[in-house]
Amino acid sequence: MRAVFVQLQCQPGKTYEVASALYEREVASELYSTSGDYDLLMKIYVDADVDIGTFINDNVANVPGIVRSLTTLTFKAF
Repeated sequence: MRAVFVQLQCQPGKTYEVASALYEREVASELYSTSGDYDLLMKIYVDADVDIGTFINDNVANVPGIVRSLTTLTFKAF
């Protein structure tokens, strides 16, 4: 399993609805509201053989209220 971080920018006033939808999908290991350009930060774990782009498209990006996402891949935890 590898950790992937995804930042999500939501439509104004939709952050909590997006967070609830993601929580219901049980996609995120951790999900935080944040300040700055993005509204939510989520940590997900995917198997090494899973295509991350497809996983994000199928499980995250299609949640209503998401405007933009930024995915950060990880290599090694210290």
